[in-house]
Amino acid sequence: MNGKYSAEIGIIGGTGIYTAELFGTENQVKVYTPYGEPSDLISIGEYAGRTIAFIPRHGRGHTIPPHRINSRANIWALRELGVTRIIAPSAVGSLKREYKPGEIAIPDQFIDFTKSREYTFYDGGEICHISVADPFCDDLSHTAINCATKLKNIVHPKATYVCIEGPRFSTRAESQLFRKVLGADIIGMTIVPECVLAREAQICYVSISAITDYDVWSESQVTSKAILELLNKNVERTKNLITEMIPLIPTARVNCNCGKALEGSLL
Repeated sequence: MNGKYSAEIGIIGGTGIYTAELFGTENQVKVYTPYGEPSDLISIGEYAGRTIAFIPRHGRGHTIPPHRINSRANIWALRELGVTRIIAPSAVGSLKREYKPGEIAIPDQFIDFTKSREYTFYDGGEICHISVADPFCDDLSHTAINCATKLKNIVHPKATYVCIEGPRFSTRAESQLFRKVLGADIIGMTIVPECVLAREAQICYVSISAITDYDVWSESQVTSKAILELLNKNVERTKNLITEMIPLIPTARVNCNCGKALEGSLL
């Protein structure tokens, strides 16, 4: 643990959520890691009696593209602060007509189409084959789904997220492949390796995927401008969901096995 500063719950802010103003920021902490610098300083604050560590995934000014995010440093830094749960909002595109822009998906599976990222803390010396058969924390996911329903958000409780390398968007052929052949529901650029590294760090992880557009399978033109316009409308919805969740997260982890993920994984 970092010593002077600590936190229970980590928030990795995605596109549109860059600051920790909701969490009564008290301190900004620079955490040194073996993997270089995290995306930004980590803000330590409190909400509903819980200590929160917030880091913007793309940096405070959205200066880091998805393929350059240092996820190993981000996850390591949160673990150093004592974080055992991570809530990770992000913007995604829809691959299914019934997953509509403005709605929320809680992924339960991913398909990895990234190419050049750092996927593990175990690069040699000690080998780790971590299980990601079910890559997201079931307990945190249930909390997110229940809170979204309570807030009258339209929420999709199961979704397969295909993660692409970026920063470019898909071709129409790729989008149709992801949709028709692979059967994915949503598409984004940030969930891998973030959720895998969280599993290696034995941290519970849930993705709050805010749907901003239909991907180009729909013959629509996907542009950053159009995404940001809808994203701005989604930000408050996502923030409300996170703040609804925080008081309901139990202090002890008894309903999931995320804290024991390394058992049987190390050689």
